[in-house]
This record gives sequence, C-alpha cells and structure tokens, in this order.
Amino acid sequence: MNAPHHSRLPGGVGVPEAAARTGHTPAGGAYGDAVLLDVRELHEWQAGHAPRAVHLPLSALAAGAPLPDAARGAPLIVICRSGNRSRQAAALLAERGADAVDVTGGMRDWADAGLPVVDAHGRDGSVS
Repeated sequence: MNAPHHSRLPGGVGVPEAAARTGHTPAGGAYGDAVLLDVRELHEWQAGHAPRAVHLPLSALAAGAPLPDAARGAPLIVICRSGNRSRQAAALLAERGADAVDVTGGMRDWADAGLPVVDAHGRDGSVS
C-alpha cells in the first residue's frame, strides 16, 4: 500500500510530548496551547478519551466535515487508538493548512503512560 505523496507531511509526536503540549501534564505549562483531536469513532470515544479532547471521527473528517470550533486556529495533536488513523487525519488536516501532528502509539500508549482516560459520563474510561 503506497501512501499518497504530500509536499508537507505532518510529523508524529510521542505521548509525553502530546500530553505536555495539550496541558495534560504539569510539564505542559507554556505548551498547553495545542488541542488534542481524537479521530476515533463515536463508540470508541464514549468508552474512553482524554479529558478536554475534541472529537471528530476520521470518517467525518475524510468526508469533508469542518473542524469543531474548539479545534480551529490551534495547533492540533491528533490521536486515535494506535496511531494509524491519526496519521491519516494529520495528513488530511495538513493538506487543509492546519498545524497537525499525530500521536505515535495513540490512546493505547496514552493509557499505558498512566494519563487520564474518561468515558462519556466523565468517569474512568477505557481504550477500546
């Protein structure tokens, strides 16, 4: 499977940098300007996502859906379950002119790092 060639491919960041840049760790401080954009499907999001993350499924993004207001004009840190969909989403967003990078390892690595995961009701969530 060949990936399409992009003149400006987005990069990937690890979970520690993603958490810092989105203000999910004390180290975030000055970096807390980025928005964590979760591109998993609704049932995955409802089972567990990072607090304050913004949801826009890759399927909707690929169909041309606009970014939610909370994600517009900010650097985007794009996350999915393992990193495959977030890589695709970051490339789509970069084509639209957004400042977007994906999280390598995704929500699996996020949860494994002990970072918070909440469900649709704000309780402890799980990565599905």
